[in-house]
Amino acid sequence: MAELERTIERAETAQDRSETADRASHLSYVAHEVRNPLATALWSAELLTRLSSEERGGPRGEKLAGMCLRAIGRVRHLVEDHLLAERLDAAGVSVAFEAMRLEALLPRDAAAIGAPTLSIDVEPGLAIDTDAQLGRRAVEAILAAAAQGGTAVRLSARRAGRSIRIRVDGSPATPGDLADRRRGDAKDVAGTCLALGVARRAAAALGGSLTVEAGAFVLELPAADPAHLDP
Repeated sequence: MAELERTIERAETAQDRSETADRASHLSYVAHEVRNPLATALWSAELLTRLSSEERGGPRGEKLAGMCLRAIGRVRHLVEDHLLAERLDAAGVSVAFEAMRLEALLPRDAAAIGAPTLSIDVEPGLAIDTDAQLGRRAVEAILAAAAQGGTAVRLSARRAGRSIRIRVDGSPATPGDLADRRRGDAKDVAGTCLALGVARRAAAALGGSLTVEAGAFVLELPAADPAHLDP
């Protein structure tokens, strides 16, 4: 019995070390991703201060200002997603469930997710029991990921028992896309590399799940009785 206890203790210690190493690797990645655009923002802002008032109002000033704003926007996305992920992991987010029409979560503008086109095929009358803010955050992250590389995106939704099953087809997805990132992606110019991790956590907090099936993202959320919808 004592030997069994020691074996279990060693296994738990090894698991703790592995989890600690994984978290350290992820946090190092997050810090690196924030540091790069922050450096770009500071560099471009410093150059702007060195320009004359005429130059700041000219093409060079506009270019530097655009670089600075894009870099700050990337930092904002990264910080917001990281902090939300941490709060979800710590169960520090108050989830306010309400019955709502699925369409209320869906964007209609393809440009908002960076896709050339966005087609939506939703079964009529679908209602979900969700937190509006978390639900929208999850859907937007999934759609943006599917639109990578300028890919056309298609969203379809059907009722499946007590759940609403939302499938998003676009850029081919893999199960590894849902894992917390450890490496950067040069194509991520908007700072959305943490968004799928947030979407996975948000889905779990909402009593649902986010998976990958046959190259598509599949989000399942609890269905609501349409009779409970506000008129």
